[in-house]
Amino acid sequence: MPAERITMRKIREVLRLRWQAGLSYRQIHRSTKVSLGKIKQLLSQAEVHGLSWPLPDEMSEQQLAQLFYPGSDSHSSTRFQVPDWAAMHQELKKKFVSKQLLWEEYTQRYPNRCYSYSQYCSLYMQWLGKQKRSMRQQHNAGEKCFVDYCGPTVPIINPKTGEVHPAQIFVGVLGASNYTFAEATRSQSLPDWLQSHVRMFEYFGGTPDIVVPDNLRSAVNKACRYDPELNPSYHQLAEHYQIAVLPARPYKPKDKSKAEVGVQIVERWILARLRHYTFFSLAELNRCIRSLLEDLNKKPFRQLPGNRQEAFELLDKPALKPLPIHPYRYTDIKTVKVNIDYHVAHEKHHYSVPHQYVGEKLELHAGDTLVQLYFKQTLIASHPRKYHPGMTTTPAHMPERHSKQHTWTPGRLKQWARDTGPDVLLWITARLEEKAHPEQAYKVSLGLLNLTRLYPASRLNAACAIANAEGLNRLKQIKMLLQTNRDQLPLQQEINIELPQDHENIRGPQNFH
Repeated sequence: MPAERITMRKIREVLRLRWQAGLSYRQIHRSTKVSLGKIKQLLSQAEVHGLSWPLPDEMSEQQLAQLFYPGSDSHSSTRFQVPDWAAMHQELKKKFVSKQLLWEEYTQRYPNRCYSYSQYCSLYMQWLGKQKRSMRQQHNAGEKCFVDYCGPTVPIINPKTGEVHPAQIFVGVLGASNYTFAEATRSQSLPDWLQSHVRMFEYFGGTPDIVVPDNLRSAVNKACRYDPELNPSYHQLAEHYQIAVLPARPYKPKDKSKAEVGVQIVERWILARLRHYTFFSLAELNRCIRSLLEDLNKKPFRQLPGNRQEAFELLDKPALKPLPIHPYRYTDIKTVKVNIDYHVAHEKHHYSVPHQYVGEKLELHAGDTLVQLYFKQTLIASHPRKYHPGMTTTPAHMPERHSKQHTWTPGRLKQWARDTGPDVLLWITARLEEKAHPEQAYKVSLGLLNLTRLYPASRLNAACAIANAEGLNRLKQIKMLLQTNRDQLPLQQEINIELPQDHENIRGPQNFH
């Protein structure tokens, strides 16, 4: 805490009461309302300077002030020193700085020409009331960052096709210094929205305590005045950077006034200057925006001293939290339901989970290289991410009967069939080849081969020979052949008897009139 500041009159009174009246420290405190610590300090300073009571007649107020407050302005004046209200306003944005502290520093600098604390605060509020309404909101250094998109877009032309695509303009503004960040993105989709935050934090060189977005869909799933529901990916970004996300209340423009003003300034000082230019890539547009952004942040304030860059270096930059070692990488988060085959789908690829979670709702996190599945905040499965249709199954996730089946391969099935008989091999090979995925024929193949537990291999091979000849492709048809013992009947040769065409007992068409 800064030292207590008292007037020259009270200093004289403290010295008189102690040295002339012989009062104790507590009695002097009750009489003058000066704290005990300050009384002890004043008396110690007086002894160091060799003072005694009564004070020398030739000692003026200015000389006495110089003894107790060296370096201060000790000149007496009937006019009060008017504080620099704009500088005071900027100082109040710093953490732990209060009006009481600034007033005490002001009185130490101008001990004979200072306002009382109540006058000081009243005059400051009068000055503040004459400024822009947006200044009435106090923003502490490093506390808040306001983010939003500009309304206007910038067209980008595909040089090969001539197709025009509108680029969105993301804007972020720090509350205390008004330091501004802007960039162009292809859309306002969730990946673009989150990566803009990552690049904004890198531009600032740190993170604020709070980010205040508008209630756009990429940030808030459900807008609510009291309890807005954040997008889970946005919430994950907030956890990564250790920030709080406080969406602006619906229909409350004052909550996001900094963002609206920042958007308006970017539109006027950046987008308006780019209206006559043609861009053929997003990178080209962002290079131009970054160049104009540097000029914008160095543009002098109209009513406050300095500019955004200087205010950032003085206020926000020292108060920002350091960036984490690794930047945030976008993760697609969504709720999925486990199918009856204990798999969940993401972008046409299916990933397995432990079979006991069939029918449950899980939270799927899909990163660039990894897919993770959570049940009630607990990780239950993890797979390398695949970008093509198909199925990824972990054997440990299967029920026991499925796990045993999963150990079979086409080669192993064919080897068992070959050992049973050539016609068995032919029948099973046809079943494996007629399916889009060989796994789909595993069950019927195993069903056929397991018939060797009931029938000799020779009978099964004979039944398969009949099936192959007659095009029987169902397992139950082969079972019927075995049950009816048809496989044991001798093969019947086809009878071909040619009847003569001319015979006395055969009447021709001439006999029918």
